[in-house]
Amino acid sequence: MADESAGLSPRPSRLGAALLVSAFVVATCGLIYELLAGTLASYLLGDSVTQFSIVIGTYLFAMGMGSWCSRYVKSDELAIFVRVEILIAAIGGTSTAALFLLFDRVADFRIPLYGLVLAIGALVGLEIPLLMRILKDRLEFSDLVSKVLTFDYVGALAASVLFPLLLVPHLGLMRTGFLFGLANVGVAIALIVMLPGKRRLRVELATAILVALVLAAGFIVSERLQRTAEVAVYGDPILYATSTPYQRIVITKRGDDLRLYLNGNLQFSSRDEYRYHEALVHPVMSRAHAPRDILVLGGGDGLALREILKYPSVASITLVDLDPEMTALFTNSGMLAALNHGAFRSPKVHVVNTDAFRWLRANGRRFDAAFVDFPDPTNFSIGKLYTVSFYRELARALAPGATLSVQSTSPLVAPRAYWTVATTLEAAGLTTRGYHVYVPSFGEWGFVLASNRPIGPPDPLPAGLRFLTPQTDALAFVFPPDMARRPVPVNRLDNQALVREFEAEWAVYEG
Repeated sequence: MADESAGLSPRPSRLGAALLVSAFVVATCGLIYELLAGTLASYLLGDSVTQFSIVIGTYLFAMGMGSWCSRYVKSDELAIFVRVEILIAAIGGTSTAALFLLFDRVADFRIPLYGLVLAIGALVGLEIPLLMRILKDRLEFSDLVSKVLTFDYVGALAASVLFPLLLVPHLGLMRTGFLFGLANVGVAIALIVMLPGKRRLRVELATAILVALVLAAGFIVSERLQRTAEVAVYGDPILYATSTPYQRIVITKRGDDLRLYLNGNLQFSSRDEYRYHEALVHPVMSRAHAPRDILVLGGGDGLALREILKYPSVASITLVDLDPEMTALFTNSGMLAALNHGAFRSPKVHVVNTDAFRWLRANGRRFDAAFVDFPDPTNFSIGKLYTVSFYRELARALAPGATLSVQSTSPLVAPRAYWTVATTLEAAGLTTRGYHVYVPSFGEWGFVLASNRPIGPPDPLPAGLRFLTPQTDALAFVFPPDMARRPVPVNRLDNQALVREFEAEWAVYEG
């Protein structure tokens, strides 16, 4: 090989072992960059299925182009492999931080997003052909292909397991990017140091060390960088931010206004959340006639609990929320617990941190009233909680005559999505009545009442409500023509019609 004649190769066995380990490292890093791009696109742009599909397709196309371009490398393969590793480390390691910082500063975020995916994918596509050419004189062809691909696929498996279970929950997206950039540049530095003719690669070694220092600094200050990026996105000072295995939780505060964001989507503003939560809870509780056993699905902020606890007949409330970080935050933070009036400390409240679908299937209890307070169906993982399969399980958990409410997005902005929720509840065998209220932070917002019996008039409301009265309760069930019911499909697990309707209607509204 040209590299050997130039005095750049150590003993064959040593180089072969090092390069096979490199195959594992570069495969792991390559898939991590792909997962980071897909996750970030889902976080900032929504619709995880669409974003991951486009990112994966773009990345694989770029890898193919990189592999095709490797044919033009005629000599000095090992030196070029080292340079490729340094480039991937620099671009891939900083890509997540760069995309976060660019999100609100560019007219079309997709241009830098897919540009970086193309660049990283093309460079990753160069790696395996170069590795095989470097190793072809050291291994039999059958051993060469099997060993390189084995290390490549094992690295991909490691990345796919580590990313959701360890990296995102404990390091976050930015820090993960910097860490794997360091792994890439570490491969380059290790190979340069092993070579007896490394003086030929003095510039590459200096560049690799500089890139490693930049990535290490980025890793150290990544939380500060993420806060800077999120302040630009949210527009308000960030009081608290964390990544859990399930979502990114951000709480902002400006003046007396506390706001909760999950994966970039506003969940409440403390200035007007009482309108939303009074509308979610009291139309059910006032029609349930002295309910004792209550079920809350979602609602990890405890604000619905606050309203439910205003009824003295309530003996037990079971709250099922996927994320223990969420319920712990709104239990232990004094400022946030003040919003829910310490509801999680009530002996009547029992918290279960698990998947609501799985919990309902195993549940054997019946409840007098239920509340479904999930985030909007922005992706298929949330959309499953709005399907007829889920609502049939929920109907099975209702005592005779029990009533429930479901937050159901805006009937003004997304009327087809809104009425899909009602149609799907009816397909599960429940009687429904839609209603809506105005919440300044959200605009016109919709809910659906559902019951296994005809829905009757309300009992008197508890004293001290700030928004809901008998008059506003009655008006909430009146829909003007622009929000009137229309024919829509049932949302099923195998069609997820609701997610598509929601995305299409909100995309038109948001431009």
